[in-house]
Amino acid sequence: MERQRSTASIRTPGPPSGPGAARARRRRSGFSLIEVLIVLVVIGLLVGITAPKIDVVKYRLESGMQGVGMTLLAAERQAITQQHDVVVTFDVPNGAIHIFDDANNNGLKDAGERQRGMTLGEGVVFGRAEAPARPMGAGPVTFTKMVNGLPALVFHRDGSASESGGFYLTSTRAVESGKHLEDTRSIEVERATGRATWYRYGPPAWRQAF
Repeated sequence: MERQRSTASIRTPGPPSGPGAARARRRRSGFSLIEVLIVLVVIGLLVGITAPKIDVVKYRLESGMQGVGMTLLAAERQAITQQHDVVVTFDVPNGAIHIFDDANNNGLKDAGERQRGMTLGEGVVFGRAEAPARPMGAGPVTFTKMVNGLPALVFHRDGSASESGGFYLTSTRAVESGKHLEDTRSIEVERATGRATWYRYGPPAWRQAF
C-alpha cells in the first residue's frame, strides 16, 4: 500500500495553462502580422530619410572613371602581351570608347582586326563643364592623333603611348547647370610609360585621385 501511494503521488507535469501560457505559445510560434508591418514601416521611414542624401550621379561618375581606367590598362597590357599596337578612339558625341587590335601596326582598322568598346554610362559625358583646364589642354579630349575621324591614343608593344594627353569626364548636370563642378574628372596619359593618372576637381583645385 505504501508503494502504491507513493507511485500515485508522482505525476508528469502537463503543459502550462491560462492566459499567460497562451501568449508564450504565440511568441514561440514567430512574429505576428502587426509586428512585421511595424518593422516594414520603420524601414520605409529610414529609406525615405536617407535616400535624398545619396548622390547617384557621384557613384555613376566613379563607376565610369574606373571603367575607363580599366579599359586603358587592359589595352596597354594587350599591346605588350601580343606585341602589336592597340588603338583607343574617343567618340565624344556618343560618350563611348572604341578599342581595336592593330595587328599590322598600320594605324587603321582592317578587316579581321578585333574591335570592342564601352560607353561612359547614364549621365556621364566627355568634358569639364566650367571647371578650370588642366595643363594638358582644355578640350574634352586632348589627343591630337585621329583614327577613323576620332581622337585616338595608341599603345605600343613596349607599353608606351603615342603621345601625352588626356580627357575629361563630367556629368550632364554640371554641363547643363554650370554648377556641380566637383563632378569633373581628368585622366592624363604619360607618353613614355603609357601610365594614366586620375584627378578629381574639388573647388577650388584639382587633386590627384589615383
